Amino acid sequence: MGKAGGEAGGGATRVALVGHCGPDSFLLVNAVRSAVPGAEVIKNTEEKGLWDSGAELLLVNRVLDGFYEDDRGLRIVEEAAAKGVPAMIISNYQDAQDAAEAAGGRPGFGKTEVRSDKARHAIRSALGLD
Repeated sequence: MGKAGGEAGGGATRVALVGHCGPDSFLLVNAVRSAVPGAEVIKNTEEKGLWDSGAELLLVNRVLDGFYEDDRGLRIVEEAAAKGVPAMIISNYQDAQDAAEAAGGRPGFGKTEVRSDKARHAIRSALGLD
């Protein structure tokens, strides 16, 4: 996984949306591009290929929608932390946010905060841009 801003050669920052439904993905794409103009957003709905995506940040749904080993987003955050890939839970539930941070995740935000300064800052901070 590369540093924020892309791999050597000037590629765009890559952010993966992990396990989100279509409507939530639409909102999150806009949130990412608001925080990091020109970012490439990858929509991931299956475990296969997630770790080879080149994503520099994972925005993980609390309950994964798609084809995963199980539906626990926290498991993906734990695996990401073990691999040194920044990840955060996207959930309105504070206990989910606390568990994700305890597992090595970055501070996230809730779905009701997608259009907020808090969300933009969380994304930028996790990418080392703030």
